[in-house]
Amino acid sequence: MLKFVKGHMENIEGIAIYPMISLLIFFIFFIILFWWVFTAKKEHIEEVSSIPLETDKDIKL
Repeated sequence: MLKFVKGHMENIEGIAIYPMISLLIFFIFFIILFWWVFTAKKEHIEEVSSIPLETDKDIKL
């Protein structure tokens, strides 16, 4: 099956750019995520981390 797909992919002009674009998107996403984690306020992180532990009585509307 892979040989069948690979054979058709080799005939497409300019297809080599797609893996590079995918890698670039992946890399940029994780760089932004890494930056957000280190710049997020501690209060926000603590608030979000306690959400799964809240009960219906604890939720303030």
